[in-house]
Amino acid sequence: MGQILQSPEFWVAIGFIILMGGLFKPAGKAIGAALDGRAARIKATLDEAAELREEAQHLLAEYQRKQRDAVKELEEILSRAREDAEHQAREATETLERTLARREEMAREKIAMAEAEALQEVREIAIDVALAAARKLITDHLDETRANQLIDTAIAELPGKVH
Repeated sequence: MGQILQSPEFWVAIGFIILMGGLFKPAGKAIGAALDGRAARIKATLDEAAELREEAQHLLAEYQRKQRDAVKELEEILSRAREDAEHQAREATETLERTLARREEMAREKIAMAEAEALQEVREIAIDVALAAARKLITDHLDETRANQLIDTAIAELPGKVH
């Protein structure tokens, strides 16, 4: 062992070990600091990613809620539109029925008026024919004395027939 202590290689090895120990301590601190800094950056990145994830989940939940609200509102709008369409269809049907009833009544009134006019014309024609036939019969079969006798009888009955 004595020889080892006197050997220059031994002392170079010891110096190297001390040098390495002296260099390793600041380098270890620098490496540790660098690793700690990197770990802090990684942690900050992870924290930021977690915050972004929470924000994304919050936005997703908000958009899902908005989508549900929009679907509900759309269903309400469609329901109201259906109700309005049904109401308008009912009103149109009722209006059409009333219009048809009025036109039918007007047609009946026109038919009744036409029947009354036709009946009046038939009566007038019948009266004209009867008068012509009576005139012909009277002129063909009635002599003057009998005609004067009929006129006198008619004049005598006239006060009882007129009110």
